Amino acid sequence: MNMRKEYDFSKGERGKFYRPGMKINIPIYLEGKVSTFIEEIASKKGVDRSSVVNELIRRDIKLVEAMK
Repeated sequence: MNMRKEYDFSKGERGKFYRPGMKINIPIYLEGKVSTFIEEIASKKGVDRSSVVNELIRRDIKLVEAMK
């Protein structure tokens, strides 16, 4: 698909989808081996992958803060 040289935004509406204070969850893409590892832990614990990833990151944050 080629881009046009010009686009007409004359009927555009600024801020149409803006919502103050809206939280956006950004997708994070894991490498294959990491994803498999996380999935195995999640399955054993009976939780979702997000819970496992958040738990691991929280531990890393504590380690970094302890080293300050």
